[in-house]
Amino acid sequence: MDAEYIIETRKLNKEFSGFVAVNDMNLKVRKGSIHALIGPNGAGKTTVFNLLTKFLEPSSGQIFYKNKNVTGKNPAALARRGMVRSFQISAVFPYLSVLENVRVALQRTLGTSFHFWKSDRSLDSLKDQAMAALEEVELTDYADSLAAELPYGRKRALELATTLALKPEVMLLDEPTSGMGHEDVGRVMELIRKAAENRTVLMVEHNLKVVANLSHTITVLQRGQILAEGNYDEISNDPAVLEAYVGGSHHA
Repeated sequence: MDAEYIIETRKLNKEFSGFVAVNDMNLKVRKGSIHALIGPNGAGKTTVFNLLTKFLEPSSGQIFYKNKNVTGKNPAALARRGMVRSFQISAVFPYLSVLENVRVALQRTLGTSFHFWKSDRSLDSLKDQAMAALEEVELTDYADSLAAELPYGRKRALELATTLALKPEVMLLDEPTSGMGHEDVGRVMELIRKAAENRTVLMVEHNLKVVANLSHTITVLQRGQILAEGNYDEISNDPAVLEAYVGGSHHA
């Protein structure tokens, strides 16, 4: 396997009672890149994500992370090795402050999880790290606000901060801008770009504008297979992609 790829799947398959959701997929994610998975509904994007993050076991095939076969590993083992998933199951506790939310994420990493009764002194050391994570997503002004009171886009930024607090090498973002207004999309896009400066990002994203702006490589899935791959210009001019997306009726 080539060392420049941080994630690689080989002949990855997933069947659900006869339905083939992922079919013989060979996906390669280059280290340090922002890589997007796109495709029409039912193309298998979420299934691929679930296989990579070990929420599902493959029917056959292998998954490699940093040149090691991790097909049999569980999600926690992968997270410890630096592959962390965000945005699917919100890490946010609504009635803790924004700062406390990130601190809990840090406690989790250090294995001192949920010792809420610990003395403040032992938690103070985590405060600087938590504030650094908030700074990375421009939430320092909200540190003392309750998470529940944040506007939607800022909640998404907090989820990103709790993920960043775990110091991932690879961040997997599932629909990071779904349900957002235009202004929030722009802000979260910039946060992802910043977060990706020293790590790899793999994301499933519907918003093609986000994909076009952020991604180095785009993999287009259809019926559980790779239909096309390349940068945005390449895939947006690919007749097979246009056909899959819009039935050839207008430009993607």
